[in-house]
Amino acid sequence: MEQDLVLSVTQGAVRTLTLNRPAALNSFTGAMHAQLLAALNAAADDAAVRALIVTGAGRGFCAGQDLNDPEMSTPDGAPPDVGAVIERHYTPLALRMRSMPVPVIAAVNGVAAGAGANFALGCDMVVAARGASFIQAFSKIGLIPDCGGTWLLPRLLGRARALGLAMTGDKLPAEEAQRLGLIWLCVDDAALLDSAMTLATRLAAMPSKALADTRRALDSAALLDYEGALALEARWQRELGRAHDYAEGVAAFLEKRAPVFTDR
Repeated sequence: MEQDLVLSVTQGAVRTLTLNRPAALNSFTGAMHAQLLAALNAAADDAAVRALIVTGAGRGFCAGQDLNDPEMSTPDGAPPDVGAVIERHYTPLALRMRSMPVPVIAAVNGVAAGAGANFALGCDMVVAARGASFIQAFSKIGLIPDCGGTWLLPRLLGRARALGLAMTGDKLPAEEAQRLGLIWLCVDDAALLDSAMTLATRLAAMPSKALADTRRALDSAALLDYEGALALEARWQRELGRAHDYAEGVAAFLEKRAPVFTDR
């Protein structure tokens, strides 16, 4: 029987996906990538899911690529085509995360290293346990940041800090990551999952389509000049202003009641 490398549990409108290779600190293999992408697609296709949490089993979130995975070796002992592994697994993963129709929260419960760190940072919000840490481990094996790291790090931290973390591969504790603005929130270890669920439940009650479009707009505006960003805002506001959730939000405000959002 194929091992469940990604566990899926739904509580109300929130689905939690748990990377499930705890003995290997949930490091990525080709098999886990396949199950994770399928689980993300299933959450995206399920209209009842309005927020998503991703976390790791055991004492780590994700230690990045498992270098013992068969995909990282060749029969004749020649160097593996690391670029092909990126294109086959990490590019689809990063693009799927940035196109999810609902907000995605990473609940980082321990070490997040290499691609595991950038996978977490590619989520909309990161809640980390106080004992968690983020490590750009690529330089230690002669590689550059991947899984979106080259795009994410300078935008989250600025060039100087991004280069410093990427070049040194130093461990960044969760509290310092919050102070620098790399993550949203650092909480006590015992409070991690409850904190992530509270946040996810709050987001699930909000207008999902507007939240997903907020992500898209911010990411797109980063590549535009000011005038282009203003035009982008007008285009998306025109679309959202014709949707149910805008009408419901305005009506609820005027009627002094809680809104019931349904768009996705």
